[in-house]
Amino acid sequence: MPWSRSTQSTGDTPRPAAAETRAAAVALLARRDYATGELRQKLRARAADEATLAQVIADLTREGLLNDERYAYNFVAYHAARGQGPVRIAAQLRQHGVTETLVDAALSAGPDWRALADKVRRAKFGAAPPASWALKARQARFLLYRGFAAEQVRAVTGADPEMTEET
Repeated sequence: MPWSRSTQSTGDTPRPAAAETRAAAVALLARRDYATGELRQKLRARAADEATLAQVIADLTREGLLNDERYAYNFVAYHAARGQGPVRIAAQLRQHGVTETLVDAALSAGPDWRALADKVRRAKFGAAPPASWALKARQARFLLYRGFAAEQVRAVTGADPEMTEET
C-alpha cells in the first residue's frame, strides 16, 4: 500500500502526538514513580513539544498518576532505609525538581534522623563509641558523607568541639 502524504517524513523528526507522549509517560511511570520535573525532562528528551508536554503532565497530575508529594515521601523513606541522611536526600530531591516546601515536609515526616545516624554508625563501626578524637573524626567524616547534619553527627559520635576531653 502506498504511503499517504501525511505519514511520509519531510526530513524533520516528527513530534509525537499527545497520545504518544502520554503513552510514553505512562510507560515510564509504570516502572517507577517520578517527580514532575524529572518526568518532564525525560519526555522532553523524546522530542515532545512544550504545549503537549504541559497538557500531558497536567492530565497525569489531575488523575493522580503523577504526584510530587507521594514521590517525595517515598523517596525519603527509601533512601533513609538505605542509611542516607537528610542533607543528602534533600539535595537529591531538589535535583529532581521537588519544591522546597515538599522537601521539608517529607524530611520532617521521615525517621528520627539522630537514631538513624546512630544505627548507621553502629553498623559500620560497631556498638562501642569512638574512644579517640581520630576515631571520632573518621566516623564523623563517614556520617557527613552519608548526608547527616553536623549536629546529628556530633550527637552520635560524641565529637562535640566544646568538650575538653583529653584523649
